[in-house]
Amino acid sequence: MIINFNNNNSVSFISHIQKLINFNFRIMPEKNTIMQISDNILEHAFKKIKSISIKAAVFNKIINTVFNSFCILSLLISFSACSPSSTNNVEPPASPAKSAVSDVSFNFDTKTVKLNSGYEMPVIGLGTYSLKDDICVNSVSAALQNGYRLIDTAYIYHNEESVGKGIRESGVPREEIFITTKLYMNQYADAENAINEALKKLDVDYIDLMLLHHPGAHDIEAYKAMEKAVSEGKIRSIGLSNYYIDELEDFLPQITIMPALIQNEIHPYYQENEVIKYMLEKGIVMEAWYPLGGRGHTAELFNNETIAEIAKVHNKSSAQIILRWHLQKGVVAIPGSSNPEHIKENMNIFDFELTAEDMKKINSLDRNEKHDWY
Repeated sequence: MIINFNNNNSVSFISHIQKLINFNFRIMPEKNTIMQISDNILEHAFKKIKSISIKAAVFNKIINTVFNSFCILSLLISFSACSPSSTNNVEPPASPAKSAVSDVSFNFDTKTVKLNSGYEMPVIGLGTYSLKDDICVNSVSAALQNGYRLIDTAYIYHNEESVGKGIRESGVPREEIFITTKLYMNQYADAENAINEALKKLDVDYIDLMLLHHPGAHDIEAYKAMEKAVSEGKIRSIGLSNYYIDELEDFLPQITIMPALIQNEIHPYYQENEVIKYMLEKGIVMEAWYPLGGRGHTAELFNNETIAEIAKVHNKSSAQIILRWHLQKGVVAIPGSSNPEHIKENMNIFDFELTAEDMKKINSLDRNEKHDWY
């Protein structure tokens, strides 16, 4: 029997496709890629079509029309309805528009912040600058075993392989760990190979966050190479380090993906309040290197009378007070240490809160005193 595929039948068939699309987006919210959904939908759609008999030419026309319509509809739905809800078990989300401003407020219950890329990042981590070989391996492993889930490294630290080894030896599943690394200026001209080299050294399939370490020649090209790596699933989020307002005003118009994070020197003596405000208004997370003042300056900062007094009131160490101050300002902190006790202490900052007066007192310590050249 030959069926005339009239308007009523067309509406019925398209309605069936629509129901299948809606159903699949409900049952697969965490893994709703076009391929997964289309496979499931088309399997049922063809069963529906096979239940009727029509001319071959009409059949082909219907299939082509429906398939094209379905692809367009699926893409529209996927871009509007699909958003990652956890740090590691989702497909890479679409790149944010330059004009989009994300809410980068910290969640102190989960100890994370949601980046504008859609991925969640821990707000406290281990910095590995100056950590080498077995010391680095042991420090990374100790940090992860004490609840850390953010590890920061860089090509120029010459320890990416040790960081990777520490991660493997920790026993913590890779998907629970957020790894940040950085390309250095001498890698910018060949950034694509540098990205692959970082993946190889860390011995991972993807990098959670990659930054350009400094402004420099070919930094735009290097950033675009990172954008390409995002589309390929090699990197999940990208950003910059040691870029300030003037540099960003020149940089942002030349790129496609808004940086998810800027990592700069920030501590009570160098607070960068204007920069922090600028970044947060653009939906960019700020992260502090040297959060405790940096080499040769931590003792002075720890012994600061104001910080010491606040520490005494809260029965915490000066380091814990400073790190909590960073978090309450909306700044991710990555203190470095090879001392297992200090590593553990630095994570123990979620069982108290600084008062508004405490914050005001520490904010008053700003000297615009930078402790490193970049």
